[in-house]
Amino acid sequence: MSPGGAGCSAGLLLTVGWLLLAGLQCACGTNVTALQDPGLAHESESEGDNDEEAENDSEVAENEAPAEAAEEEDASNKTIVKEVEFGMCTVTCGVGIREVILTNGCPGGESKCIVRVEECRGPVDCGWGKPISESLESVRLACVHISPTNRFKYMWKVLRPDQQPIVLANDSAILEVHREMHPLAFECDTLDNSELVASIRFTIYTTNELQMRRSSRPDTDAVLVFVLTTGVIICIFVIFVLIFIIINWAAVKAFWGAKASMTEIHSEMSSMRYKDSTSLDQSPAEIPGHEEDALSEWNE
Repeated sequence: MSPGGAGCSAGLLLTVGWLLLAGLQCACGTNVTALQDPGLAHESESEGDNDEEAENDSEVAENEAPAEAAEEEDASNKTIVKEVEFGMCTVTCGVGIREVILTNGCPGGESKCIVRVEECRGPVDCGWGKPISESLESVRLACVHISPTNRFKYMWKVLRPDQQPIVLANDSAILEVHREMHPLAFECDTLDNSELVASIRFTIYTTNELQMRRSSRPDTDAVLVFVLTTGVIICIFVIFVLIFIIINWAAVKAFWGAKASMTEIHSEMSSMRYKDSTSLDQSPAEIPGHEEDALSEWNE
């Protein structure tokens, strides 16, 4: 072989050797990383599991805390039994209000406490009512209502015998009526969502009838005032007498004691006079009889 061919072959061998070494190093590096990756993966997985377990524990603790609080509230509610009673309604018909009273479980150890105020209803028919105010010329009438008045609707009607009532255009709770030559009868219906909750009627007298009714009242009123005045005067007099007796109790006691002793003396004197009179009334014929009896006994 020529020297040039030998040099070329040696260079080729060197290059092939270097390539083989480089390939072996790359293969070893990949194996090392492959061997190290499972451990890292296990560590990362363990860290992820720990984080998930911590999050789950925190969520369980948060869920258990409201559950325990709810159980404690239920237990406290079960131990304290609240008893409720309702007060009297402010009206006997129509719409009114009443108090809701708690008789057990009040704060501060109170025996009773008001929880709230609610609406109450009585019978619909309120019968015949009285005007708010009246004069010889006009009368003011009020329909059944509670605050707020705009909650209800009001229907005023003029009642006529054996005929259909006349519905008025006024839809407010207050109606002012002028007196006429003939008496009139009015009716007001209180409606709540088209439901009748109260109905009241009024009679409007004429001017002459009103004057006659007012003139017939003073006799009764005068008698009532006289009786009440006399009763008050008698009560005041009795009270003053009792006060005088209490203040001057010693003098009153001495006076009544002296009076009692005088009555006893008079009774004793009268009894003595009675005895004297009975001794004087004895007949003298009785005395010789006693002497004869004594002599006969002596002789014996």
